[in-house]
Amino acid sequence: MPSRRRAKPEATQQTAARPNEPASATPNELDAQRRARRTGTLIATPGALYLLIFFMVPLGLITVYSFATRTSTGRTSLSGWNLDSYERIADDVILGIIARSAWLAFLTTVLCLVVAYPFAYYLATRPPRLRARLLVLVMIPFWTNGLVRVFAIRFLLGSNGPASALSEAMGFGTFRILFTPTAVVLGMVYGFLTFMVLPLYVALERMDWRLVEAARDLYASGAKAFWKVTVPLTRSGIVAGCVLVFVPSFGSYVVPEILGGAKTLLIGSYVARQFQAARNWPLGAALSVLIIVAMLVAVAVNQRNSANAERTGAAAP
Repeated sequence: MPSRRRAKPEATQQTAARPNEPASATPNELDAQRRARRTGTLIATPGALYLLIFFMVPLGLITVYSFATRTSTGRTSLSGWNLDSYERIADDVILGIIARSAWLAFLTTVLCLVVAYPFAYYLATRPPRLRARLLVLVMIPFWTNGLVRVFAIRFLLGSNGPASALSEAMGFGTFRILFTPTAVVLGMVYGFLTFMVLPLYVALERMDWRLVEAARDLYASGAKAFWKVTVPLTRSGIVAGCVLVFVPSFGSYVVPEILGGAKTLLIGSYVARQFQAARNWPLGAALSVLIIVAMLVAVAVNQRNSANAERTGAAAP
C-alpha cells in the first residue's frame, strides 16, 4: 500500500514589502522611488552641510567655551572645565538684565499683537487684488536694511526730529523719548511688526468663515463671535507670531544699542560687551547658550501648537 505523503506547501516567491514601499509596487516603480530618494538626498546635501558648518559647529564652540576658565590676564583657558560662568548668571546684575530684556520683549510682543491683529483681520477680508497690494506694503520694510530703519527711528524720536518739532508746535515742549526703554520698545515694535502680521494673516485667510456666520445666525453678537470663534480658530497664528516676535526681541542687540541708553542694557548688548570689552568669553558663551535654549523652547512650543492645530483641523468634519 503506497504511503501517503503530505503535500508540501509551495514556497512563496513574494518578498516582504518595505515600510515605505507598497506591496503592489512593480520593480520599475521601486526603482523610481529609490532614484527619487537619491535625488532628494543630493538636493538636501548642500543645505545640510551649510547648517552643519555655519550653525552646528559654531554652536558647539560656544557650548565648549561656556565651560572654559577665564584667567587673571583675561585669556580663555580650555584646560579646566567648570560651571563658574553658569553660576554667575545667578548674580543680581545679570538677573536684572535678563528680567528687563524679558519684560521689554513681552511689551513688544503685546503691542505687536494689538496692532497687527486688526490689520491682519482687515487684510484677510479684502478682495484679492487689494489684498495683494496691502501685502506688498507689509513687505516693503524688508526691502530696506534694518540698520537704516533703526537710524530712521532715531531721527524721528530725536530732540531735533519731526516728533519733537510737532510737540513744540502743540505747546508740549521738547519731545524727549530717545535713549529710554520706551524708545527701545517702539523701535522693536517697528522692526518686528511684520513677523506678527504675516502669521496672523495666514491663519485668518485659511479660517472657515462659515463658522462665524453660523455663530451670528445663532444670535451671537459680533464681539462674542469674534472671541468665541475667530480667536480660537486663529490661535496657531497668534502663537506663531508671538514666538517670532518675542525671541528676536529678547536677544535684540542693534535696537537697544542705537535707541537705548545706559539704563536700557539688554541681554544682547551685555553678551556683546562680554566678548568685546570685558574679554570674558566663558560668561558671554554661557549667556549665549541661555538665549539659544530659550529660543529652542519657544520653537518647541510653536511646533507643538502647530501640530495640535493640524490634528484639530483633521478631526473637524
